[in-house]
Amino acid sequence: MSAKSTQGPGGKQPASAATNLIAGGGAGMMEALVCHPLDTIKVRMQLSRRARAPGAPRRGFIRTGAEIVKRETPLGLYKGLGAVLTGIVPKMAIRFTSYEWYKQLLADQDGKVSSKSTFLAGLAAGVTEAVAVVTPMEVVKIRLQAQHHSMADPLAVPKYRNAAHALFTVVKEEGAGALYRGVSLTALRQGSNQAVNFTAYSEFRARLQKYQGTTDLPSWQTSIIGLVSGAMGPLSNAPIDTIKTRLQKTPAEPGSTAIQRILAISRDMWKQEGTRSFYKGITPRIMRVAPGQAVTFTVYEYMKGILERKREMPPGGKYEE
Repeated sequence: MSAKSTQGPGGKQPASAATNLIAGGGAGMMEALVCHPLDTIKVRMQLSRRARAPGAPRRGFIRTGAEIVKRETPLGLYKGLGAVLTGIVPKMAIRFTSYEWYKQLLADQDGKVSSKSTFLAGLAAGVTEAVAVVTPMEVVKIRLQAQHHSMADPLAVPKYRNAAHALFTVVKEEGAGALYRGVSLTALRQGSNQAVNFTAYSEFRARLQKYQGTTDLPSWQTSIIGLVSGAMGPLSNAPIDTIKTRLQKTPAEPGSTAIQRILAISRDMWKQEGTRSFYKGITPRIMRVAPGQAVTFTVYEYMKGILERKREMPPGGKYEE
């Protein structure tokens, strides 16, 4: 496979940390607003322990979503959004900045990055964001999404009122360590996601640039390659995500280690619900992650282009009339 340079199009330097903060944060917020309902449906499906009775219809993502809307109003689909929006800017800034840093670290003497190094850089970036931001954010988000209460009924008082209250309650009742429950699985999921995602995106982008003889791809092409590369991660690590969701939903059991709980959850799923249980929520997850990555890469590349053009503008007063 072809090697790619750590430099941007036209030999430009990689995006700065400030650019990654603004462009990555903006892209992440747009993705969260557009795709969060599908994430809530995915979590509910993963937490469902119903065994299907013979002849009973499957409880797919459309039926799950319709039940949430019917019982909890359409706002129920946005449970946990506050936790996501709070962590999305640092998450995306860390993802893109650390990816560029790892890529430069793994580049050869000529500044070229092989596909293997791109994969490792994406893996390391995913693990970094998982440890720094994603795990605590997901613990809070899942606790909020797991609550079956109507947001239209003032008498239905949930245990966790919002992201800040959920954070405070979890730390108060279970200790700060509870925010890092499932960190190993989250790191494995995020690492494999970003490794596959960045490698596929970089390969598709490089091939399109070479085929078309241009470094600037139109937004619709960026969206398509982001969509395709984004779908690959969930397909590669669905069981990890399902086990992680169940692990983070409940408090720790005294006397049991994380690996013991992971094995117990896996064993129970296998015995009680069958192999398919490991892939619960895969449809809404792909429907969320794939378009989410399309939105993320498209908005990121667009905002990065604007910010870099502004950075390269000559000082005021240098333009001719």
